[in-house]
Formats: sequence, structure tokens, C-alpha cells
Amino acid sequence: MRNIRLTLAYDGTNYVGWQIQPNGPSIQAAVKSAIEKLTGETANVLAAGRTDSGVHALGQVANFCTESFIPCEKIRTGLQRFLPEDIIIREASEVDESFHATYSAKQKRYRYVILNSRMVLPFLRNYVYHHHRELDAAVMQQAADRLIGTHDFRSFESQFPNKACSVRTVMEVTVGRCSIWPVWSEPIQQRQETELTNCRGDYIRFDIVADGFLYNMVRAIVGTLLKVGEGKWTPDDVRRIIDQQDRSQAGETVPPGGLYLVHVDY
Repeated sequence: MRNIRLTLAYDGTNYVGWQIQPNGPSIQAAVKSAIEKLTGETANVLAAGRTDSGVHALGQVANFCTESFIPCEKIRTGLQRFLPEDIIIREASEVDESFHATYSAKQKRYRYVILNSRMVLPFLRNYVYHHHRELDAAVMQQAADRLIGTHDFRSFESQFPNKACSVRTVMEVTVGRCSIWPVWSEPIQQRQETELTNCRGDYIRFDIVADGFLYNMVRAIVGTLLKVGEGKWTPDDVRRIIDQQDRSQAGETVPPGGLYLVHVDY
């Protein structure tokens, strides 16, 4: 039995999320169907994270087991024949039988993109969050720094509790302005932060790396940072919100279209 690892990119606009649901098409169902058509076997497809309805991925990781002898490059191109255009297999490789896309993951990087301008371009409406009020990205970065470390993040979790534990460790957070749509660009490096936060570009990119995420955690954090960026809250309020452990004290959950699963480390 072979264990095949897939790296996928997808536009989540027309899907109910990664996981198979009774109320609409899912990414998992599409990938599962493609595997079964290619190999003739029933597939159990595991993923690094269950992205929600409308959320996108640049580097989702999945794995499945097969008795097929199809070479990995043929698996990649073969699966693509059976997938819709908004789901792309970026890479297929054979891995050790112990590899589990969910449980082997060490950390994940998510990105949220805000278009901070008076006008939104119509073809970006499903891929950014349009916020017309002026935002101070440098102050948002100061607030985001309060998230770094190991904390109980239940203040940013919808439908608490939906996990056995709401403690997570955040390794990195960056907030920066860009003059171009920043979805495919590399992570913000430390030496670039001052330049990006002072840039007058219309796009604000929020990157966060953690060992795991709660339901709607990133979107609730972004909603909170927007309050800081508008000057309604201070960076220290983020620390207060964490300590209060009360979802009602944090900002709103922003829409899913601006959120991307960028990368998973194993």
C-alpha cells in the first residue's frame, strides 16, 4: 500500500469548505471522486486543515492510500483531468506510511487580504475583504504582536468549545501594506516590515503562523485588528481580550473570501 501526499491550491468560492457536507459541493468530495476515477479504488482523503466555506488555499496538503502503481507525476496529471478548474494539484509525492496530513502537521500559515480603499474592483470581491475606512497598518502590527506566544484563544473561537482545548501557540504575525494584490507573494520578512507598514498601498496583508487554529480564529483576529487599525481600540486591548476569554469582547468575524491557507510545515 502506497501513501500519496498531495499539495493543492483551490478557489473556495463555490464550495462549502474542505470537508464533505450535505448542503453543497466540497473540495474533499471533488478530490475523493477524482482519486476513485483514476485508481478505481475507494479513497479516504485526509487534509491538513478543514478550510471553511468560501476560504481559499495556496498550499493545502492532503494524503490518501492506494494500491495503484501509477507514478506520482501521472497521479498529479491524472487527477487533474477529473477535477474542476478551480482545484489544482500542485504536487504529488509518495511518503512514508506514517505520514498523516492532519496529525503530522507542525504549523500552518494563513493569510488574510484586506483591500483598504474607497472602491473595490468587482473581480476581487470574492478574494479580498473590502474595508473603506482608513487603517493604520503599523498600529495593527503592534496589536498583532500581542498574539505571539502560547495563549488560550477562546476569545477568537466561534461556537466555543469546538475543540478539546483552545490553547494554541502563535509563532509569527505580520501586518503590511502592499501596492499590488499580495496573495502569491512570499511571506513578509523582518527587514521588510517597516517598509510595508509605511507603504501607502491599498492592500493590507495579515499573515499568521501557529501550531493550530480554532474555528474562525483567524477571521475573528482580523476583525479585532480592524478595530485597532481604525483607532477604536488600542494594541493593549488585544492583550485584554485574550485575558478575558470571552468571544463577545473581540471583533466581528470577517468574511471568508479574504482568507487563504498558504503553507503547512511537517
